[in-house]
Amino acid sequence: MQPDRPEDDRSTSLNESQSPLRRALSATLVYLVAGLIWITFSDRIVEVWFPDPRTLSAMQTWKGFLFVVSTGLVLFVAILRLLTKDRLLLSLQVNQRRALRQREKQLTVLMDNLPGMAYRCLYDDQWTMVFVSGGCERLTGYTPDELINNKIVSFVDLMDADTAKQIAEDVGIAVRRGEPFSVEYAMTRKDGRQVWVWERGCGVEQDDGAACLEGILLDITDRKALETELEELATLDPLTGLLNRREFSRVLEEELERARRYERPMALVWIDFDHFKEVNDSWGHAAGDAVLCSVSRTLEDSVRSVDAIGRFGGEEFVIVLPEMDIDEARDTAERLRQRVSHKPIMLESGHSIPLTISLGVAVFPVHGHSLDTLCGTADKAMYQAKMQGRNCVVMAQPVQPVHNES
Repeated sequence: MQPDRPEDDRSTSLNESQSPLRRALSATLVYLVAGLIWITFSDRIVEVWFPDPRTLSAMQTWKGFLFVVSTGLVLFVAILRLLTKDRLLLSLQVNQRRALRQREKQLTVLMDNLPGMAYRCLYDDQWTMVFVSGGCERLTGYTPDELINNKIVSFVDLMDADTAKQIAEDVGIAVRRGEPFSVEYAMTRKDGRQVWVWERGCGVEQDDGAACLEGILLDITDRKALETELEELATLDPLTGLLNRREFSRVLEEELERARRYERPMALVWIDFDHFKEVNDSWGHAAGDAVLCSVSRTLEDSVRSVDAIGRFGGEEFVIVLPEMDIDEARDTAERLRQRVSHKPIMLESGHSIPLTISLGVAVFPVHGHSLDTLCGTADKAMYQAKMQGRNCVVMAQPVQPVHNES
């Protein structure tokens, strides 16, 4: 906070000590004192100095004129002093108002050029806005007049109910602790478009003791989109959009743990494309990528929403089928094989590429209790399908119980 300036101190002193009543009384008092002194001492001085009656009478007349002149001079000096103070006070007030207007103008320009929206709102259920900067319309689509005092819509209505409740709890905790708060949430603009905002603020106390919030909101929609994209890149295969090997392994571990806990079956289907190298050699890698993407969509459209598909690399795909026993898993794998073989892939050049797949199936707990065992038996069954002529489904062989298997 900046220290008070000298003119501010003088203005405060004048305002506190020179009320209109006191100033009028002080001027009157000066006049009365001067008059009493004149009346009290002037007659005696004249009588001493002019003992002759005729001369004394003339001096009495002149004394009256002199009294008017002297008291007038005293009154003039007193009023001049008061008016000088008035002029000083008015000058200080004018300078202060000019400086205040300049500061307000600078603050308005600063607020309006912020990348987001500055605000001041009541700490109530509706977050009633009492001030918003010009960035309000860019951020929310509403003008400041439409938001202030909930004229058209309250700020809390821009969020869904669950989000508003959670934000209110987070802000409440920070306010009770006397700490600033930082929150991120989605809000709906006037045009219906959803944007993400980051809010930083704090609780303050107004002059009347009521609590309010002050802060700033920034649009972080682009940042959120980038975060989502990075999350997808970390979990999805960039070519097919399926789960990548690392994310699929995590999902597979979770499904296997769930199957163990509830003693339910879980199937694993290992898939490999037949003669995929010939596709790349004959039509090029771009055609090979198109084949991978097309078959990926076919597989996704052919399984349940609870199932998960991952690309383990190259042309190898793996599908986890929760709550599926041996017969159901065999039927599902056969259905997948038929759909792929009966749906040639059309290239942009207009050529059609027929494709088949070989599938190996392993089921928990029949074909293994651990992740490594299940993957190994399903992979081995897939290679067995290759050995049997490709374009077929092979079930894994039951494994012998191993005491140290976990």
